[in-house]
Amino acid sequence: MSLKSNIITAAAGLGIAALPFAQASAGDFSVGGGIRTSFSATDFDTEVIEGDTASDSVSDFALNSARLYISGKATDNIGFMLNTEYNSNFETIRVIDAAAQFSFSGGTHNIWVGRFLPPSDRANLYGPYYASNWGVYQDGVQDGYPFETEGRDDGVMYWGQYDRVKFSIGAFDVSGLTTGDSDVLLASRVQVDFWDKEDGYYLNGTYYGDKNLLAIGGATQFQSGNVAATGDFLMERKVKGGGAVSIESEFSYYDGLGGYDGGYHRSTGAYILGAYLFGQPVGPGKFQVLGKFAKADFELGKTADYSQKTGEVQFNYVIKQFKARVMSFYRNQSFDRVRRDNWTAGLGLQVQM
Repeated sequence: MSLKSNIITAAAGLGIAALPFAQASAGDFSVGGGIRTSFSATDFDTEVIEGDTASDSVSDFALNSARLYISGKATDNIGFMLNTEYNSNFETIRVIDAAAQFSFSGGTHNIWVGRFLPPSDRANLYGPYYASNWGVYQDGVQDGYPFETEGRDDGVMYWGQYDRVKFSIGAFDVSGLTTGDSDVLLASRVQVDFWDKEDGYYLNGTYYGDKNLLAIGGATQFQSGNVAATGDFLMERKVKGGGAVSIESEFSYYDGLGGYDGGYHRSTGAYILGAYLFGQPVGPGKFQVLGKFAKADFELGKTADYSQKTGEVQFNYVIKQFKARVMSFYRNQSFDRVRRDNWTAGLGLQVQM
């Protein structure tokens, strides 16, 4: 069956499945979607590295992501979400979120059951659609936690919102998309907001000046004696004229659990990102400049230890925050051994409803 037929069939099936909810109460049911598409050119160093089969240069138009979002409420305290993702590598559509959501005490206490993003770093909890920069998850640092699909795992979680403190803890099965016995993964996160409060479980990489934010968070996951841990930081301030300045940072430690390179038992790293949104509109949107630098070290592998440095600059046109933005990017990756240096330049478009 063709991709077009798969999309039509999936959309029709979701629409039919949702019809009873829509008839019951239109106000308690919503449908949305988003796409991310880009053109990029990548050039690799001509030095031949054993095991590296990448071409010297690659240029590509890509549909990076296409998603359907469905959410609703069965009662005042019981809701659900069902989200799908088009996978460009396999030309398939997958369920990435499917969870029952129970909320008590006006949202202070919450229990989720099913498939969703587990307690982890801010980068995983905002995902590509709500990140500041285009090329997330390329630096060896952000969101190296293990997952089944698109950062999600199957399990159960409690999360609580206590004014400016947010806490979450859960148990998950990360044996893969097949059923069977596996060691349970335990995950937890705590976050403190010192200025404005971030409501809800999911987060943003920026608020484009809607908040004055100073947030510090930490997350840890354990499974079979292995550990993954991160600490993250986001500061954002409104500036005169409608602009905003933001600084984001993270430290990561993956020891036998997660990481970017499965051939290495341990990796550590950190990054810092800075962005400035100009307040003066130009046409329907505002311009933004962004820079990021990251370093990651990979150890205890079958081959020599190595380090990765990633630098990125962007010039973006933000039309309607995360609903419509155009992002031009340049990213450079350098390695001291094992892998080839490379750079990527491109233009990305994101639209959501």
